[in-house]
Amino acid sequence: MGRSGEPPQAVGRSGERVGSAAARKPAPATAGEPVTPGAPPAQDVKGAQDVKGAQDVKDAQDVKGAQDVKGAQGAWAVPGVHAGSATAASPGETGHESKAAVARQICLRMLTAEPRTRAELAAALRRRGVPEDTAEAVLGRFSDVKLIDDAAFAAAWVETRHHGRGLAGRALAAELRRRGVPQEDIKTAVSGLDPRQEIATARSLVERRLASTRGQPLTARIRRLTGLLARKGYSPATAYRVVREALEQEGLDPAAAGIDLDDPPDAESDGQSAAW
Repeated sequence: MGRSGEPPQAVGRSGERVGSAAARKPAPATAGEPVTPGAPPAQDVKGAQDVKGAQDVKDAQDVKGAQDVKGAQGAWAVPGVHAGSATAASPGETGHESKAAVARQICLRMLTAEPRTRAELAAALRRRGVPEDTAEAVLGRFSDVKLIDDAAFAAAWVETRHHGRGLAGRALAAELRRRGVPQEDIKTAVSGLDPRQEIATARSLVERRLASTRGQPLTARIRRLTGLLARKGYSPATAYRVVREALEQEGLDPAAAGIDLDDPPDAESDGQSAAW
């Protein structure tokens, strides 16, 4: 007997202990279950079935996802044009249909990132080599479903850029022109900006900057403050008026120093387009 009372085990030629024959013998099959020589254990078969079932579910989900994507593409389809891959034509798809699919994908990616004007999308399609007629068809469809709306874009641009950056109507109109917004939409959007709100915004900009100019010569302070408003798109008349009022509230009189802020330079005759 061993130390713990266990029966001694046989030792093979290599010195390793050899287990009992009962321990090494496979478990008997349950009654009624045939035993096939070389068949894998039941647990292995069960595991394989689980893996196969998981793969089947994954494949079904992939097919369902592909069907959902195809359905979403169909919602924006150009009449007479079938949705296809953004990089290659599907079997039976014509070259025109393939290019329309590419155009749709380009536009959708750009619009997902941020709102865009029709002109910006058209320029992107030209750079990608999309034919003009195909681009017009796709952009027209996007406009029909209001994915492209230059009027709404302009109105939102004026609202956010004025309150967020303090830009005046003139600067806002210039930004919208650079983005290709039609002049009529620009005019409508900018006209919605209240002139009294512009003055209030200009005063707020000067008040925030005024303290940083204290201790500087008066002419330097005036130049810096009016330059700030000029860069924001405010007219010379508005800038001079707002700066004069701010300095007077500090007890300063620009006129006494020989600086006339009541007579701003003429925007048309002093080359002001570069500064204002």
